[in-house]
Amino acid sequence: MGQIDVAGQSSLAPMEQNHLSLVLLTGASGYIGGRLLKALEQAHRAVRCVARRPGFLRPRVAPTTEVIQADCLDRDSLTPAMTGVDTAYYLVHSMGSAGQFEEQDRQAAQNFADAARKAGIRRIIYLGGLGDQEQGLSAHLRSRHEVADILRSSGIPTIEFRASIVIGSGSLSFEMIRALVQRLPVMICPRWVAVKAQPIAVEDVIAYMMAALDLPLEQSQVIEIGGTDQVSYGEIMQEYARQCGLHRLMIPVPFLTPRLSSLWLGLVTPIYARVGRKLVDSMRNPTPVRDASALTIFPIKPRSLRESIARALRHEDQEFACTRWSDALSSGGQAAAWGGVQFGTRLVDSRTIEVSAPPSAAFAPIRRIGGANGWYFANFLWWVRGTLDLLAGGVGLRRGRRNAETLIAGDALDFWRVESIEPDHLLRLAAEMKIPGRAWLQFEVEPTNRGSMIRQTAIFDPAGLAGLLYWYALYPVHRWIFGGMLREIAARAERKAAGR
Repeated sequence: MGQIDVAGQSSLAPMEQNHLSLVLLTGASGYIGGRLLKALEQAHRAVRCVARRPGFLRPRVAPTTEVIQADCLDRDSLTPAMTGVDTAYYLVHSMGSAGQFEEQDRQAAQNFADAARKAGIRRIIYLGGLGDQEQGLSAHLRSRHEVADILRSSGIPTIEFRASIVIGSGSLSFEMIRALVQRLPVMICPRWVAVKAQPIAVEDVIAYMMAALDLPLEQSQVIEIGGTDQVSYGEIMQEYARQCGLHRLMIPVPFLTPRLSSLWLGLVTPIYARVGRKLVDSMRNPTPVRDASALTIFPIKPRSLRESIARALRHEDQEFACTRWSDALSSGGQAAAWGGVQFGTRLVDSRTIEVSAPPSAAFAPIRRIGGANGWYFANFLWWVRGTLDLLAGGVGLRRGRRNAETLIAGDALDFWRVESIEPDHLLRLAAEMKIPGRAWLQFEVEPTNRGSMIRQTAIFDPAGLAGLLYWYALYPVHRWIFGGMLREIAARAERKAAGR
């Protein structure tokens, strides 16, 4: 590897340096991993991603990025994935699992360490959590530290970054703060709200992890990273409220234990329950940076809390379709039977159907949806909804669509707006009808051995109690309509594939 000079730049030319090594990335479907993948691709790094379900990840990577099937809980599957790899990022955790996540984390890390040593990998980069081991860490933080110990035991030089909560649009911590502040004008605050942390912007986390690729390294290092401010969780919520123009009264109480707090959190925020409980349990541990050597090792100037929150708010809508903590397949658990799944403050209802048609045929009825073509199922109810929207001062269905065959980003589509479209793969619509919140309708097409998998996802970000009542009151109707629509899309796709 090239040496780093005082300006923080490698002595090798960027393109020469980037072609020297193959980077292995685990956790690319997760919140940090997805953003790191984009940064690696933009830096023209040779990247190989490992995924348990490659078909889910392949449409999200650049053409130059390799995706290979492997599972850290299956040691044998890791051997081909690590062939020819110089540096490996380990971003795997089982926080969202229903079982014993500590044992799963331990086994996955040991398998990875053994396979990496056997493959001759020269460097491992890992993101863990801050916290003093002498203060009785939570199970989650204790597991994060144990994973780092296992990776180091491989004998491979390992860079372990330890961070406090990550502030960024879509991060688990940010979604929890957002939900609490938006929904509760008066907050009964448990003890953990006064615990000190040192939040860091997600962009700074990615910058550190990218810089670690070229850091001269002869032995393992633990590097603590954080933003410029050491603040309590209560102060983080107050800063979020200030930037949103909200006034919130926070009343501290001494009797809410972490376990009771997790139940309280589940009642007042729609955060994913299992992950939320583990997160709250970790919040009893102070997580400030004690060793500030990262500021001298790397040419990175971290953002303040104010800057981190402001940036997250600016990019919240833009990044909604990009990586989120809930993108990792392991974090979702089983979908709820009624009401959809809750990710952060968003309510998500998703369903799939497989068709014996190539992606182009499967996507054809999707790109033709709406306007004079109709919505394929219960069109009368779509007309009723459009009429009610007009009566409420909305746009209704009168706008139709610009072209019966093609769509481009920005097109009006009845009472939706085309937010994003990728030919034969993705259509995402943002709602412009009058509703108590924000809504999206998304269609994705992925190739399968049989033909294609079509995924239809309805996403709703409720505005307060009225939004929640709207979602749950209409959920049975929406489920019936969206289910019928997906079945009809599948039937049309198969007819097109058959030439009928």
